[in-house]
Formats: sequence, C-alpha cells, structure tokens
Amino acid sequence: MGGLGSGRRWHYGAKDTTEDFMPIDIRRWQREGVLTPGTAFTCHRTCDGKTIGSIRVRAESDRVILVYRHQRGGGEWKEQSYPVYLEWTSCNFGGQRPWFLCPAHGCGKRVAILYGGSIFTCRHCHQLAYPSQREVDYDRAARRADKIRERLGWEQGIFNPKGGKKPKGMHWRTFERLNVEHDDFVSESLSGIANEFGWFKKPILGDD
Repeated sequence: MGGLGSGRRWHYGAKDTTEDFMPIDIRRWQREGVLTPGTAFTCHRTCDGKTIGSIRVRAESDRVILVYRHQRGGGEWKEQSYPVYLEWTSCNFGGQRPWFLCPAHGCGKRVAILYGGSIFTCRHCHQLAYPSQREVDYDRAARRADKIRERLGWEQGIFNPKGGKKPKGMHWRTFERLNVEHDDFVSESLSGIANEFGWFKKPILGDD
C-alpha cells in the first residue's frame, strides 16, 4: 500500500511527471535491435501486472511509424498513426546513436525518450517534470525509506509494518544499519507530514 507519505504526493497546480505518461525509449529499441527497416513490434505499459497501454511500431529507414489508440476525458477512443523521424549521430568510440526528432509542431528537438499523450512528444512539449522535481522533503524521505523496504523485501509504504526477517545472504550489520536508516527516514517523513497538515499541534488556550 502506498498512499500518503509513500513518495507520491500531488500538489495543486503541479506539473504532471514523466511517470504519468507512457514512455518510448529509442536507446532501448537500439539495444534490442528492432530499428532495422521493416521490423514491426509492439510496446506495452503495465501496472500491477496488467496492460494499461500499448503501441504498435514499424521501423523504416529514417523514421518509425507509431500506431495506437488513446482516449481523453472519458470520450471516444481514437486511433493515431503518424511518423516520427530519426537522426543518427556518431559516437566517440565508433558506431552511431539514434535519436527521435520530436514530432510536435514547431519542436523537432532531438531526444532519446518521447512520452505518450494525444501524440508522443518530448518532455518539454508535454511540460512534464521529473518525479524528483515535484518532491517536498517528506516525500523524499518516504521515497528513500521505500528504497530500503524494497531492498529488504518489505511491502512498500511507510505506514505498512516492517517485514522483520533478514534477507538471505545479507550481513547482520548491514541489516541493522538499514533498519536504523529506514526508521530515521520514516521519522523525518512523518514529522514533515504532521507539520504540513497541522497534526498534533497544541491547542491555543484562552485566559481563565
């Protein structure tokens, strides 16, 4: 369970983040060898083991064709199909590196990652922040506590109980140190949350 203090806090008027949109990464496609002209493949986005988005891709000599369906505000589903042009640059130690050229009107920025919306564009065109840019101090402390919980095999979320058992192969000294660090981060996060929302404040007493 995540929730309050789990590192995902929304602020009024805050920008969406890169985690809120489906990404496509041309570096990954290059590593997987799917940019060869004529290659067709499908990308999926999953959450809790369920597919929540997919996009069909066809590689051509100087571009990729994106085909997918999207829905806005509970309206009708629309199918999109359009090209995203590529640019290749030389690497310092040989070989070439591919880039997307952002297809948003008036952009054309050379980027490695595009983010889905009505169309896939660069982070700047969607006005997306990185998750760390939207964090306040107690969010950051909760996120660090969650990283420790993940390492120890505990359920995510600082309001959940500790797992208790030491992971197999981990030294006791490391386990004890991580426990202390986790508790410090949790304490910092809860203190920040309490101050933010006015919890545990002493009442103002009137004159007798």
